[in-house]
Amino acid sequence: MSLSVVYTRANQGVDAPLVTVETHLSNGLPSLSMVGLPETAVKESRERVRSAIINAGLEFPARRITINLAPADIPKSGGRYDLAIALSILAASEQIAARRLESTEILGELALSGEIRRVQGVVPAIIAARGNTREVLIPAGNADEAAVVKGALCYGAATLVDACQHFGAGAGLEPLPTVSLSHNDQGRNTASPLSAISGQQQAKRALVISAAGGHNLLMVGPPGTGKTLLANALPKLLPTLPEDSSLEVAAIRSVAGHPVEAAQWGEPPFRAPHHSASSAAIVGGGRSLNPGEVTLAHAGVLFLDELTEFKRHVLESMREPLEAGHITISRADYRVTFPSDFLLVCAMNPCPCGYYGDSERQCSCTPDRIARYLEKISGPLLDRIDLHVEVARLSYQELMQRNTHTEPEAGLDVTLQQIERCRRLQLARAGCLNARLNARQLHDICPLSAGCDALLKKVVEKMKLSARACHRLIKLARTIADLDGRAEIETQDIAEAASYRGLSLRGLGSPHAAPAPSVAPPAR
Repeated sequence: MSLSVVYTRANQGVDAPLVTVETHLSNGLPSLSMVGLPETAVKESRERVRSAIINAGLEFPARRITINLAPADIPKSGGRYDLAIALSILAASEQIAARRLESTEILGELALSGEIRRVQGVVPAIIAARGNTREVLIPAGNADEAAVVKGALCYGAATLVDACQHFGAGAGLEPLPTVSLSHNDQGRNTASPLSAISGQQQAKRALVISAAGGHNLLMVGPPGTGKTLLANALPKLLPTLPEDSSLEVAAIRSVAGHPVEAAQWGEPPFRAPHHSASSAAIVGGGRSLNPGEVTLAHAGVLFLDELTEFKRHVLESMREPLEAGHITISRADYRVTFPSDFLLVCAMNPCPCGYYGDSERQCSCTPDRIARYLEKISGPLLDRIDLHVEVARLSYQELMQRNTHTEPEAGLDVTLQQIERCRRLQLARAGCLNARLNARQLHDICPLSAGCDALLKKVVEKMKLSARACHRLIKLARTIADLDGRAEIETQDIAEAASYRGLSLRGLGSPHAAPAPSVAPPAR
């Protein structure tokens, strides 16, 4: 027959919409025309396909060839359609049987020699094909990505000849195996990873609360006090990701072109971009709308070290994904939505020289210089960070405490099981972590007694908190109560949550703001 239909998948964010490759051979001068909104790389596939077919020992039809990539309103980019186009031409010219093509979706870029090269975004395509109960033919180089998708029937082809033989009368290719995916928790559930860090009890407590409820964290202190060390310990406090989140993380890595390894299955991502990163690198975008750091950190941790060194517009671009848990990047002809539900951890110095308020070294910065240094951090961004913690310089005795074991840190040896238990409680109660509670859930899940309401009113009025900051303080108090095993929020939970808001007024907020209420958190 002179008409064939082959199925493939486009790459649109972390989605993989179906694309139908229709090929028609007709009489006329030999030519190949392609329609259906193909971009330049797709149009160039005609030369790659022609050379690959000839070098594979097959016949390229000397007829008028029309190829339609449907639907036409989805932009097509890259070389992922090469193999589907080649097989549709061979099926239309009756060089391979078209019967099995109807139940198979095909991905792969062709080399001029006929070899099949790996492509990006294979995991979302396999997940979508599995939902439509179709087989998937992918490059052999993408076999490691196919192995993480359970229940999908995938085949890996190294050359165009292998792909043609698969659709012949023989047995075809062997299905790619799936690996047994289980995260190695050995050593994670025995002791807190914070036990190896000397001192900084308040920062450690804040880190545990952040991990338990998904609350964003800001650490401020002189250089060398352990801010980066604390931030690097946070992913080890997070529990293993469930299967659906792990698969979503694998899909994001596949779209971004990063390796998808079974050994990393279930590990929360940890991203730490340099402060010179552009807005497109942080939130995503660019010419091909690639995912940014906020998406690569989805279900994990995004660490911004030297926060004030980032450009202001870069930091401001993170406000929407911090609040919504996703980011939509729009262009003139289409838009792409990426997930971005991450835990933000920031670290910064209090001034350009780094020693403002340090008891050991004198600060050399003028007030105007400090103001210019801090003006990159806006109030709306600070509102979205629940925990503001001062990381002060340690004395020699505190620094060497870990080696002498003379003063164990009571209350800070929090195991991963305790954080997991706290998270399970939140998920069973509201279907999300406390940091993601909406206004209706906040009213139902976080009722306040008369004493808590009076204390909260005092905190809000004296610290001049916005509505968002007030709600986030209540969510933080709910996490503290959950972590300590209390069914209801108590005044000590409100007091401790308020203590994590005072730092923004002492060092980062308005110089005319009122001081934090003199209500100390309970000793731990």
